[in-house]
Amino acid sequence: MNGVFDLGGTDGLGPVLTEENEPVFRAEWEKAAFSLFAGCFRAGLFNVDMFRHGIEQMDPAEYLLSNYYEHWVHTAEHFAAKAGMIDPAELDQRTAFFLAHPDAGLPRRDDPELLAFVDAAVTGGAPAARESDKQARFKVGDVVAIASDSPAGHTRRARYVRGRTGVVTGAHGTFIYPDSAGNGGGDAPEHLYTVRFSARELWGEKAGDPNATVCYDAWEPYMIPAEGKN
Repeated sequence: MNGVFDLGGTDGLGPVLTEENEPVFRAEWEKAAFSLFAGCFRAGLFNVDMFRHGIEQMDPAEYLLSNYYEHWVHTAEHFAAKAGMIDPAELDQRTAFFLAHPDAGLPRRDDPELLAFVDAAVTGGAPAARESDKQARFKVGDVVAIASDSPAGHTRRARYVRGRTGVVTGAHGTFIYPDSAGNGGGDAPEHLYTVRFSARELWGEKAGDPNATVCYDAWEPYMIPAEGKN
């Protein structure tokens, strides 16, 4: 999706600061937020690309002013309400209660099967490779460009690579196509490649380090032969 959510290559946001011995979670509620993904996935509310698209539908100002796990809570609420599994009005009432009574105990539910699923999903993940009889259009060594149009809905085609030319350095087979899966269109597997760009191709002669490169994973529909660059 085009918007503030696509921050790759955006300047003016300051340096990325890393904290020594950074904690995994900064608050207890973040642990619960982390568990929401696997639980909601198991309930059929979303796949990983729909999960990302739900975050992209946040108000841009709220997105920029909120933290990582607040984004997770937003998309879980979005899809649960859409499926009729939660009542937004009741959720507001419960939120008001816990804000007024921060020491109140949270509801507990014992579900060993759900816990086992969450443990397996967190530690092992879920493979995104999918079988397909589609023939690869590109191969390692091909010079390609990333299509420069602006796609509607969810996409993994970042703005900073659109219209840029690079070299294919890896061909990985067929994987879930996020531009389909994230928009409710099914897995629709497409070939996935790694494309290497020079920093100067991406950022220009003045800003790009002449000795630096960036590798980007691109699905085949994102790519065109370099001579057909538009």
